[in-house]
Amino acid sequence: MAVKTVGVVGSGIMGAGLVDVLATAGFAVAVRVRSDASADGLRSTLDAWGAKRLSRQQIDEAALAAWRERISIGRSLDALHDCDVVIESVVEDLDVKKTLFRELDAVVKPSAVLATNTSTLPVIEMAMATNRPESVCGMHFFNPAAAMRLVEVVRAVTTSDSTVTTVADVAAACGKDVVNVADRAGFVVNALLFPYLNHAVRLWEEGVASMADIDTAMRGGCNFPMGPFALLDLVGLDTSVAILDALHAERRDLSTVVAPSLRRLVSAGRLGRKTRQGFYTYG
Repeated sequence: MAVKTVGVVGSGIMGAGLVDVLATAGFAVAVRVRSDASADGLRSTLDAWGAKRLSRQQIDEAALAAWRERISIGRSLDALHDCDVVIESVVEDLDVKKTLFRELDAVVKPSAVLATNTSTLPVIEMAMATNRPESVCGMHFFNPAAAMRLVEVVRAVTTSDSTVTTVADVAAACGKDVVNVADRAGFVVNALLFPYLNHAVRLWEEGVASMADIDTAMRGGCNFPMGPFALLDLVGLDTSVAILDALHAERRDLSTVVAPSLRRLVSAGRLGRKTRQGFYTYG
């Protein structure tokens, strides 16, 4: 299927990143937000990103104007009716996502592909909430979407070959490297990453080393760009707990039992960079 218009549901940092990447790749992008405040916040974020690229001479005025012209923002799902592909990036809650997929199924044209940007949740559950399970798949971008090159294309047991090809082509058009994965909790990256992050918290709890020293050790010893505590704060501690809980529900592995300190910080509302406090404090 030749994809010209892509819909995005969600206006958080990942939703904004998807809009940016898709519009930069030349797609018309229709975004659905829940409120005027969300729309204003999304426009502000996108304007800031565009202005930064302009100031760095990465784009010119004409390219910036064309990029903005490709993006439309609205409050109604009906605005997504003519999209060829719709990607949801809402809260990582299965019931919320299933409800959204039912609603999308009712308003988006029958030929459209519906994709979820979930990092862990079962794609099949969302697929079966629709009348087009063969046209539902996972399309897991990583944060920040503009910088991270990987997209995991997730095939549920119901997903058709044409659906996988369509979303893989969209990801490739965005300059991403695509890996095809089965619908298992955590897919590839998070299934490997989050037990490691969780174990780092446990090492700190046991007094093996300070947070700063553990971060320094993993940057210097493994050549990782970020240490585990800095990465947890970037991902969001609430998101990290949700991913670990989903991994544990499917695998029942002790490595995925959430470290007590991680869960306590979430209970305290210290969620990482987005709240300016997590394992570290941000100005």
